[in-house]
Amino acid sequence: MNSFIVMQGHTYEEEKGLGIIWSPQQDKGGNVPHSWKRMTEVKEGDQVFHYVKGNIVAVSIASEGCKEASKPSIMQSHDRWKDEGYLVNVKYHELDIPVNVRDRFDEILPLLPIKYSPFQRDANGNQGYLYPCNEELAIKLLELISELNIYQVNEEQLELSVDEVRRTENNTLIPVIAETESEVKTKIRLGQQKFRRDLIPLWEGKCALCGINLPELLRASYSKPWKDSTNAERLYPYNGVLLCANHDALYDKGLITFDGQGRLLVSSVISDEDYLMYGLEPMAKIQIHSENKVYFKWHKKNIFRMK
Repeated sequence: MNSFIVMQGHTYEEEKGLGIIWSPQQDKGGNVPHSWKRMTEVKEGDQVFHYVKGNIVAVSIASEGCKEASKPSIMQSHDRWKDEGYLVNVKYHELDIPVNVRDRFDEILPLLPIKYSPFQRDANGNQGYLYPCNEELAIKLLELISELNIYQVNEEQLELSVDEVRRTENNTLIPVIAETESEVKTKIRLGQQKFRRDLIPLWEGKCALCGINLPELLRASYSKPWKDSTNAERLYPYNGVLLCANHDALYDKGLITFDGQGRLLVSSVISDEDYLMYGLEPMAKIQIHSENKVYFKWHKKNIFRMK
């Protein structure tokens, strides 16, 4: 199962009424925007978060894969679009309480991909229609939705009223969230387990920087993070390096990186006098595999904090 975020705006009510999401295939100039072409990636069982005017207002599940279909008659007023398009039938589960993206953006921002992000860094939505939603972001959105929309008894309440029980029992979001969250978390867990298992022997079971070889203290560190990687890159052991917990945290936050030759670079955020405390030796060189180079360069360009 994959997840997506659809930016609907003024088309939401029309599409919700039809139980679909729909986009044109080409714009008036014959171009194919990536956010329209992405409709072809939607498969049966995929999950879609619906964004309207600053809020996540619904979650839907695709009842079948994408197909080519003309613009629905109810949407003919949108004459700036060509008639040929992509359509996915989905089952909408509208939220009683929408999730305001701006209000929770501090939690959402770290999970946004560098490329094809649905949101700008100022919390506004990007122009376009359908965006990918990586698993970590999907879990966060599900958590925010659950927090607002699924009733939970607090410590001061001894029992639920009859109306509250009925509302909880009839809330179609509960099984949707439970099933999709479990599936997404399982996908991440199994993928990261395989990544670690295949990465460890490449580094002889020890931290590339300090040589620590206690398994409990070693981390399979991604060079290109999960949120930015393709499915293949998430399992590719050369998209990473084996580091102890200390150096893994520094690498994950962009405070250290490696160049294409395996030389250690340290961010100026860390003062020279603290190098020893963090176990860092600037320009130290680790033995890398040629396949690591492209991922180390990506990390240096996109994650490393120069200052």
